[in-house]
Amino acid sequence: METEFPIYRILDDAGHVIDTSKTDLLTKDLSLALFTHMNRIRTFDRKAINLQRQGRLGTYAPFEGQEAAQVGSAYALQDKDWIFPTYRDHGATLTFGADMVRTFLYWNGRVEGCVPTDELHIFPPAVPIATQIPHAVGAAWAEKRKGTTHVAIAYFGDGATSEGDFHEGMNFASVFQTPVILFNQNNGYAISVPIQKQMHSETIAQKALAYGMPSIRIDGNDVFAVYFTMLEAVERARSGGGPTLIEAVTWRFGAHTTADDPSKYRDQERSHDRVDPITRLEDFMKEQGFYDEQEIEAIRNRHQQEVEAAVKTMEAFPPPDVNDLFDHTYATLPDDLLRQKTDYLTARGN
Repeated sequence: METEFPIYRILDDAGHVIDTSKTDLLTKDLSLALFTHMNRIRTFDRKAINLQRQGRLGTYAPFEGQEAAQVGSAYALQDKDWIFPTYRDHGATLTFGADMVRTFLYWNGRVEGCVPTDELHIFPPAVPIATQIPHAVGAAWAEKRKGTTHVAIAYFGDGATSEGDFHEGMNFASVFQTPVILFNQNNGYAISVPIQKQMHSETIAQKALAYGMPSIRIDGNDVFAVYFTMLEAVERARSGGGPTLIEAVTWRFGAHTTADDPSKYRDQERSHDRVDPITRLEDFMKEQGFYDEQEIEAIRNRHQQEVEAAVKTMEAFPPPDVNDLFDHTYATLPDDLLRQKTDYLTARGN
């Protein structure tokens, strides 16, 4: 099946164009816009890890190495489209327009972090694996029934394709031809389980065959391949062509979360062999004469200042309200949870 689903690329590892049919579309403006978003979310990601290590942020899920997959996909959307992220797709939501302060607040345990930016359709991050897929399919179906051209995208990892929600969502999307893009970021591991131990299929893209759905396997570290593949899938969905499954093959450099030690289950030396998606884009820009060192440095400085300002605002908020742990699940708290809440508040003197 790998031969039937080859990995589509526009750039090779060194940033050279290998799909020359796209050459005229690889403009300086597009290159700079994609670089800007990728550098911005990496700056956020690295700062968040540092904050967690300093005890200033809760457990955090990093995404460094997956910037091309998240930026390239989100940049192809329009304002009224829907995003259904996992806990690792804040790079995509930031690209789509999510507020950076609220994103930091989410990782610091505040309910405000789940509130989307006004006028944007961003679903709260899904922590249970694959549960957001049927939600995305349902939102897309609702848009279709309302007669709009808005689409939805569901982000998920390779492990999610072994969950029932994935298959139910795929089937529903196919039967009702909903305008949804099922965007898989395959980094080879479902937490600590390598992909060959959690599925026998050679690719994730081939899973679409059973549902009569178009699919494609792409280099998830090639931002141009991601962006132009997404544009085609989005246009198909908007024009009534139904869903698409995209398998973006990528590699996350760091841990599953800051509570994880990846050296226990994967060869960390492989990370050094992987081509950095931002470096690949920079190499392309240099080859094309698009790279201005002063302009790039100004972008980096601007993002550093933006992130530091967001952290300052986030840390000015009062501590999270412990009542939020109890008051947003049940209309009436069960007796055991009510006792827990009462005991905790009593111990704190509240």
